[in-house]
Amino acid sequence: MEAIGIIPARYGATRFEGKVLKDLCGKPVIQHVYERAKKAKMLDDLIIAADDDRIIKAVEEFGGKAVFTSKGHTTGTDRLTEVVNQMDVKIVVNIQGDEPLINPLIIDDLVRAMQEDPEISMATVVKKSYSEQEFRSPDVVKAILDHNNFALYFSRSPIPTLLKPGGKDSFFYKHIGIYAYNKDFLFTFKKLPASYLEIGERLEQLRALEAGYKIKAIETKFETVGVDTPEDLELAKEMLEKEIANA
Repeated sequence: MEAIGIIPARYGATRFEGKVLKDLCGKPVIQHVYERAKKAKMLDDLIIAADDDRIIKAVEEFGGKAVFTSKGHTTGTDRLTEVVNQMDVKIVVNIQGDEPLINPLIIDDLVRAMQEDPEISMATVVKKSYSEQEFRSPDVVKAILDHNNFALYFSRSPIPTLLKPGGKDSFFYKHIGIYAYNKDFLFTFKKLPASYLEIGERLEQLRALEAGYKIKAIETKFETVGVDTPEDLELAKEMLEKEIANA
């Protein structure tokens, strides 16, 4: 296979347990993620990597494809490597199980970027934000890029520090937590020890940067929302209802 999408889905989320199974406009969150990702044209297969029988059952009920992975994994990356270990595939896309509004074009753009430049071992997605509220929020990860759209740093802090979003020319790059990996690099990344910056920021991707690897950032215009709290679920509901109304 050329590219495969993996959706890590953990039941015991610290801030919002069972969030991937919460009802969102009549479907569990994970079903929205799967059905949208399934529309991506660049994926040869799509699998939900779950750690709980309740998730497996829900996926089977809506006709999705799921595999049971170890409860001992601490990161989604660990879950990815368990699934793809024996697979003959070049590109692995990590699609967050709590992003019910993910646009399939984001996935296609990521895969395409990896295909067009074989030197890229890891890629992710960013979006311009003009919101000061998002800029100040530690739940919104900021990405700092170089002139070639490679990541310099990611942080939960409001960086660049002196930036004041709100004006038409004043923005920052908001990180959207979807990743594509060259399969060989995925296993290299997994073997790297947790880094100082990663632990300090609670951002796994900093492990790669701190070890000297590059992360390509693909800019998107599509908005999404990660469901980390009950409030996020309500926001996703509002956005989904608006999307349906405008369809």
